[in-house]
Amino acid sequence: MNALQKNKGLWVGWSGEIDQDTDAQLIHYTFDSVRFATFPLTEHGHQAFYIGFSNEVLWPLFHYRTEKVVYDRTNQKEYLHVNQRYARHVATLVEPHSRIWVHDYQLIPLGHFLRQAGIDAPIGYFLHTPFPPWDVLRILPDYENLLRYFSAYDVIGFQTKCDLRNFEDCIRHGLDATFYEDGTIEAEGRCFRAEAYPISIDLDTAQEMARQGVESNTGKRMANSLLDRAIIMGVDRLDYSKGIYKRFQAFERLLEKAEHQHGHVVFVQISPPSRTDVPEYAELRTSLERLAGHVNGRFSDYDWTPLRYLNRGYSRESILGFLRLSRVGFLTPLRDGMNLVAKEFVAAQDPEDPGVLVLSHLAGASWELQEGALVCNPYDAEGVADMLDQALVMPLEERKARWQQMIEVLRKNDIHYWCQKFLDSLGKAS
Repeated sequence: MNALQKNKGLWVGWSGEIDQDTDAQLIHYTFDSVRFATFPLTEHGHQAFYIGFSNEVLWPLFHYRTEKVVYDRTNQKEYLHVNQRYARHVATLVEPHSRIWVHDYQLIPLGHFLRQAGIDAPIGYFLHTPFPPWDVLRILPDYENLLRYFSAYDVIGFQTKCDLRNFEDCIRHGLDATFYEDGTIEAEGRCFRAEAYPISIDLDTAQEMARQGVESNTGKRMANSLLDRAIIMGVDRLDYSKGIYKRFQAFERLLEKAEHQHGHVVFVQISPPSRTDVPEYAELRTSLERLAGHVNGRFSDYDWTPLRYLNRGYSRESILGFLRLSRVGFLTPLRDGMNLVAKEFVAAQDPEDPGVLVLSHLAGASWELQEGALVCNPYDAEGVADMLDQALVMPLEERKARWQQMIEVLRKNDIHYWCQKFLDSLGKAS
């Protein structure tokens, strides 16, 4: 939203509502100084485009979870149909000096359909998830066309250099693309650029909200409930890619190995429900509840419950307040495009008494924060447990030094820098 406010942009997308009228028109409104133009999806469109193809095919595929891919040709057809509908709406809004910035895996073909509609404005695309390697991508039937859709854009952005290399390898093999010394790529008769633009946060806003969050009623209740115990804090949407189950196992291993931590540490995991219509997510919730009960059953004492699993959402101010109160930020996805909570944890810390970030090396954020974080392999429960203990006993001076390295990274690459860098690239490319 910051980018839209600063550039006087217009956000176009799904309203979040279901309506069987396939000809429903755009609804225009302004909120928080940002202009919106939204439209509903049909029930079939939501099920097939959003749940069926986007979240049962592309999401697991782009997170390297091929065993979870559920492909159906009818869903793929609706995925393209909804993108065509997006294109029709967007085409009516394009003005002579418009720049179009498409976001994420649900809308990969949008640029292609805009070009088919005669739109010659600069079009950029940013993928918020990882991008898979060649041998993973070609599990998808008709993967060649998915690659062709990318060639409609002028600038394509990825979270990390690893994702960029995977994309370049895929279009080299899949489309026989040509790569020029100036960084230009040619495929399907078009030239475009692809680069890594690691997304970030609004640092100043996050820091202020964290300070307010600690002083809020929610923050005070959390602090009072701890009785001066250290918090290990995890915050993730409920999703199998976040590695929460293995995180619980690593915490259990910590309690097995480090009896000196008994009664002195509380692990708080906040995981709001997501995609509740997808059976996979309901099963994950049940598994996590069962494992949390198992851990607490093994280690709880009459005055201490070591694991608090909260399957609900909280305001951003509250979350940032919780992060500021934490001794350890525990974020160990099995694969993640970036993981902005890791950056929010760093931003939220008290400079005089900062916590320690334990971060998966499979999160995009690890590329930027590796000098200050304790970077772990989320599949190694023993190793993660050791890092948790290391974080909990780390001396103040080392915590300060590590935090300083990470906060400097965030100062250099905040959300405003990320946005401007991408838009500058789009301006040059066009």
